[in-house]
Amino acid sequence: MSEYKKIGVWQTAFLGDAVLTLPLLRALKNRYPEAEIHFFVRGGVESIFAAQPEITEVHGFAKRGAQKSLNAAVRLGWEIGQQGFDLWISTHKSLRSALVAGATGIKRRIGYNEPWFNRLAYTETVDRRFDELEEIERLFQLLAPLGITTPAPKTELVVGEEVRMDADLFWQEHCGDRPVLGVHPGSTWPTKCWPVEYFSEIVARADKAGAQVLVFAGPDETEVAEQVMRGAGETRAVNLAGKLSLPQLAAYLGRLDAYLTNDSGPMHLAWAQDTPLVALFGPTVRKLGFFPRGDNSTVLEVPLDCRPCGLHGPKKCPKGHHDCMRRLTPDMVWDALRVKLGL
Repeated sequence: MSEYKKIGVWQTAFLGDAVLTLPLLRALKNRYPEAEIHFFVRGGVESIFAAQPEITEVHGFAKRGAQKSLNAAVRLGWEIGQQGFDLWISTHKSLRSALVAGATGIKRRIGYNEPWFNRLAYTETVDRRFDELEEIERLFQLLAPLGITTPAPKTELVVGEEVRMDADLFWQEHCGDRPVLGVHPGSTWPTKCWPVEYFSEIVARADKAGAQVLVFAGPDETEVAEQVMRGAGETRAVNLAGKLSLPQLAAYLGRLDAYLTNDSGPMHLAWAQDTPLVALFGPTVRKLGFFPRGDNSTVLEVPLDCRPCGLHGPKKCPKGHHDCMRRLTPDMVWDALRVKLGL
């Protein structure tokens, strides 16, 4: 069997998708320990993977910026093809990804067998088996031509020493010996968001029960975080919205005793560090395969005939009621959280 020296793995979807690719990278490193493994990700999330031991170098792709055109994809493929890669693995089904792969001219290129143009871009294609497998196992179909099979190796997201020390210092200054609950009320997709007033109620209950609450949110989610804080009333909760880099966020999530989150990218940063969490699934369902893994992860969802209403969830509820989230009551969520918090 060939011993590859420089491997490129292309995963430029959302942050959570990139985290779900870590077991594939670990399996490649186990099989080819001397190989350089280069991870190509969506521009802006590179820093999350900078400390990952399986990865030699992380490369950002500006798919929504300077590199969004198909011509730019072809040019990037040509440039990659000059860098000595001998194996290319793409986790995508898009035309852009196929153009990058084909333009590299790398001797062995593995991708999924759909859409039809993928069969022109890759030297080998595999069936994703979307309706049969969970996402990590779907990704492992790409390794089957290399003789690598499931089960996927246990893989942990590794954070850098500097941000880990920053999290340690914050805990010493703000958390004491109280159990710490993190809540993240935002999401890229509006229908994935649990009602703000429900989050506020959880913050108030956790504070009254003696927990330290941290509210997390990205730079574009500061308003919803402030609404949660206002709705909770006078508490010791700390609003960290927009104040943390992605590596800092990962380090803080790794320190939590429990985490309450919508189906979002940060959810994957948490479970990949074995943080006990409760994930709220509404327009999406666990069966789609993108759920948090591990014994410490709890997915809460209510059975409705209209679920799922999309792979990601639309901007507005197609039925106009948003019952998939509203029927997940604060009582249900608090019952799951307080066990994890030991309260």
